[in-house]
Amino acid sequence: MTRSALKLCVPQPGQHWSPRALDSVIPCLERQDAGERIRWALDYLPAPAIMTSSFGAQSAVMLHLMTRQFPDIPVVLIDTGYLFDETYEFIESLTRRLSLNLQVYRPAMSAAWQEVRHGRLWEQGAEGIQTYNQMNKVDPMSRALAELGPGSWFSGLRRSQSLSRRKLRVLGSHHDITKVHPLIDWSDRDVHRYLQKYDLPYHPLWEKGYVSIGDRHTSHPISAELGGDGDDPTRFFGLVRECGLHQPGRFRISE
Repeated sequence: MTRSALKLCVPQPGQHWSPRALDSVIPCLERQDAGERIRWALDYLPAPAIMTSSFGAQSAVMLHLMTRQFPDIPVVLIDTGYLFDETYEFIESLTRRLSLNLQVYRPAMSAAWQEVRHGRLWEQGAEGIQTYNQMNKVDPMSRALAELGPGSWFSGLRRSQSLSRRKLRVLGSHHDITKVHPLIDWSDRDVHRYLQKYDLPYHPLWEKGYVSIGDRHTSHPISAELGGDGDDPTRFFGLVRECGLHQPGRFRISE
């Protein structure tokens, strides 16, 4: 990072991290690589820091990048109870290899109890999927944020993942938490090269055609015959674009 770039990326005396202040450093951070973005955020953004991981197809990249600079960073996993067996195995493997400080949050109601009370929400159209995601993903994450009290939240979101993420920036806000997206401008090729360089694995289902891996009942291989007009037809049957974890409007402000 050059001297002039560094000057643009650090807070000036008396500066607070208002939305305007965050906007002012984004052009600088866009020119840095992922490792520099992480280092800068850990040095200058509000603490404590956490990261989230779905342990999806390419999650090993972000986990490796973060733990190289902050080995003990809390890694928040939302376990809906409907993850693939291969996902749980992937979680176990990466947790051992990277010595992850894994923090697991689950829905207040078990999967079996939910089905008795509400039926299979994921089979009840877009509204049912939204309700399912709120109960099983957003509400547990809201509890995680309340308990861990982060000032900064690192996520592996990338613009190339979907149309709904094309306008994301390297920094954002989630209520009073600063969101950091170190991989925001990475392509699938960038991810592949990083995985190869450090001998890191893809999710086991990657080789079976799964490019977006979430719950077993709403994730499908890319070759499947799927309808819907969403930008990612392999998730949520193409009916819903985002699960809500990265949509602040879906969160309860207090619990």
